[in-house]
Amino acid sequence: MLRTFERAALEAGKAIITVLREGFPVAMKADASPVTVADEEAERIILAHLARDYPEIPVVAEESVAAGKVPDIAGRGFFLVDPLDGTREFVDGRQEFTVNIAYIENGAPVAGIVYAPALGLAFSGERDHAERLVVADDFTVGARSTITVREQPDDRLALASLRHNSPETGSFLADHAIFKCTNIGSSLKFCLLAEGKADVYPRFTRTMEWDTAAGDAVLRAAGGSTVTLDGTPLTYGKTGMAADFDFANPNFISWGGRKRVLEPA
Repeated sequence: MLRTFERAALEAGKAIITVLREGFPVAMKADASPVTVADEEAERIILAHLARDYPEIPVVAEESVAAGKVPDIAGRGFFLVDPLDGTREFVDGRQEFTVNIAYIENGAPVAGIVYAPALGLAFSGERDHAERLVVADDFTVGARSTITVREQPDDRLALASLRHNSPETGSFLADHAIFKCTNIGSSLKFCLLAEGKADVYPRFTRTMEWDTAAGDAVLRAAGGSTVTLDGTPLTYGKTGMAADFDFANPNFISWGGRKRVLEPA
């Protein structure tokens, strides 16, 4: 499955970079978030790969959902796709945008890839094995290395959203005596945890499942975890919620190390 994800992500990333170089208009969706032809073309490419190799598995993809196309996933494994996570970074000329593909089984992300085409890096994970991939200028993989989370040091480094920070994040860091924090966009935050370059990512503002699933899959495969504020694992395939939209995530904490303590320091 990861080979399919890899081929799809690399082709989608190539299309995104082509759009970036040629220029593009920006439209706004109903939720006031931006969308470009790069989002749409990348999703088309990814859906084609998944339909060819796994025609029986339903796909929940961000732009398709925005267009009202939502498959029935009840009692089934399914794919979650964000063809261009960090569209605002993409529009602003930053390099942190990513392509995200994940497979969900029994509510858990068990396989995923996060590809940052402008950085020439990808991260993939399945079950208990995660990798960092160096992608060449011709969009082929040049090197692979196994990655794992690090044990939480005394001087922990937190990651926070570049554009969606909150007072709750500051309170969490203070309560847990975490004094170093780096702001970064897109799902790369999960990947930095997965490769042992950071320790915790608290999120207290809105995310959708397609924003987090692929990075969460990589993190869990590398030995980390993502939990809700009551300490239970973040689940996927959340539909029919009376108090929120389908596929919306609650607040969560992603931990890189195995020594995870939710109680205040």
